[in-house]
Amino acid sequence: MSNGRIRSLLLGDAQADRVVPPSGFTAHLTLFASAAMAFLAVFALALSLAAGRLADRWSDELARSATLRISAPADQKAAQTSAALAVLEQTPGIASARALSDEEQAALLAPWFGADLPLDSLPVPQLIEVIEDDEGYDAEGLRLRLAAEVPGAVLDDHTRWRRPLVEAANSLRRLGVFSILLIGGATAAMITLAANAALAANAQVILVLRLVGARDSYIAQAFVRRFTIRALLGAAAGVAFGMAGVLLLPEASDAGGFLTGLGFQGAGWFAPLLIPILGALVAFAATWFAARRRLEEIS
Repeated sequence: MSNGRIRSLLLGDAQADRVVPPSGFTAHLTLFASAAMAFLAVFALALSLAAGRLADRWSDELARSATLRISAPADQKAAQTSAALAVLEQTPGIASARALSDEEQAALLAPWFGADLPLDSLPVPQLIEVIEDDEGYDAEGLRLRLAAEVPGAVLDDHTRWRRPLVEAANSLRRLGVFSILLIGGATAAMITLAANAALAANAQVILVLRLVGARDSYIAQAFVRRFTIRALLGAAAGVAFGMAGVLLLPEASDAGGFLTGLGFQGAGWFAPLLIPILGALVAFAATWFAARRRLEEIS
């Protein structure tokens, strides 16, 4: 479209606007569909962004940590723990290593065995938390050295269960993006139906306009502008309600896990503001193609 047509579309034409009925089921359908889809898009976007943050956090935090488990007789556990800590301190790439206290290990086992678990009377392995630095360490080399110097030590670098968690979070992120695309497609379909209905209802008016010299592009612009504005207003209302709903969600917390961090964070609060603009663009394209095709059929 030329600059003149775009300016005419934005500013409008009082006579051309009368071609499209200002009220009726097509107006209500467009407003409701745009608002409902924008509302759903806000939550789909929140899910996608939250899943992305979760995947990044799990990937960064879990990749830098490991656990050393020492299973040894009670009279040898302290000696093997000290030997393991000495090996870890000498290993390049390890930033810190510390043995968990009995209270910390009891807290880890409490969700499964209760808070009154008697660690002194049970053969519970000693756990050592290992944090690597930016360069990282040679896990296979460390395992070989531990096998020679600390027979009861088993190194778990969390790779086996970290990867499924990260993949699950990434799948949720892709699901959110796919949902947004489906919402956009459904919005385009409903606006197309509403535009076709409005064009069919005004077929006689369109024929009269053609008789007095109106071009199809002039008639199409009237429909495109009206439906684009309706979609923009409806999507803006839906985004407002959606962001209000996101504000009511629990804030992110370490104790609450993923379900408490579904809201937007930082600059992410500006992302939903793009939804009305995208909704208007979808309505513009859908109505334009629907109008051009319908006008060709009206003769």
